[in-house]
Amino acid sequence: MIISKTPYRISFFGGGTDFPDYYNKYGGSVIGSTINKYCFISVKQFTPFFKKKYRIVWSKIQLTNELIKIKHPCVKGLLKYFGIKDGIEIQHTGDLPAFSGIGSSSSFSVGLINALLTLKNQKLSNDALGNLAVHLEQKILKEYVGSQDQMWAAKGGMNIINFNKNKIEVKKINISKINKNKLSDNLILFFTEKARFSGKIVKEKISRINKNLSTLEKMKDYVLVCKNILQNNSSFDDFGELLNDYWNLKKKLSKQISNHEIDNIYDEGLISGAKGGKILGAGGGGFILFYANKEVQKKLIKKFYKLTPVNFNFSNKGSILVYND
Repeated sequence: MIISKTPYRISFFGGGTDFPDYYNKYGGSVIGSTINKYCFISVKQFTPFFKKKYRIVWSKIQLTNELIKIKHPCVKGLLKYFGIKDGIEIQHTGDLPAFSGIGSSSSFSVGLINALLTLKNQKLSNDALGNLAVHLEQKILKEYVGSQDQMWAAKGGMNIINFNKNKIEVKKINISKINKNKLSDNLILFFTEKARFSGKIVKEKISRINKNLSTLEKMKDYVLVCKNILQNNSSFDDFGELLNDYWNLKKKLSKQISNHEIDNIYDEGLISGAKGGKILGAGGGGFILFYANKEVQKKLIKKFYKLTPVNFNFSNKGSILVYND
């Protein structure tokens, strides 16, 4: 059995500039970090005694003898790509819900690729693993995804990721452990209780790239501003205020990013004392991030008693194997 452990991520600024349709022409940049919440994938070869060839366990359980009948598109696509024809069992579990803006789909892909490579006695560097995941998701699985989530999942850490034609470059942020902890202490997630499929929203964003060029350029500029705050400030309140400005920009990319319910949550958060925040990922639901001190977080938890709060710390490692026997 092989078990991989792959982190989820929080993207701070620059999302939307990581789509090839944009960065192949204009260059893209994002800043963010992986967190100590994880996706676990176990892979186990079947013995000849099992009647079914494939057993896939995620939010559903499927047993089938035919690869083409596997319902999970990522599992089916990757098993076909790696040419795995022997009986196999794949199980997934995660610390946070899927389709919620924390890069869970790419964490799943990277974790599964890592496990399948190990099954085939192959190993890649973290950079190569991330780039392979980008290629497989975009070119083989034909998914509407950007190129940041795969790199976060593979590399881990707090980074700036720069995107240019045919090149993705990950640069570590020079920030002390004390300041990392200080920042994470002032951040809190709330699950809006609404999972969403990001593909439709992303497809619209891609179709509107030419209309949104000026907005995307401004969003990209926030990456360097954020970097300066993280590396040079002793207080991160400016980070919270920057999130607020950024959220108002992000909503201009698509009407699907926010809705009445999300706007109400966000406005109530600011009224309660949060400096800023935003919906993570493509938008439309999932997790909302707030920058707020501990006293304000207590108010938010009380006010949003119907929502699930999540505190977290930043993590440094990308996808790893935790078991291989």
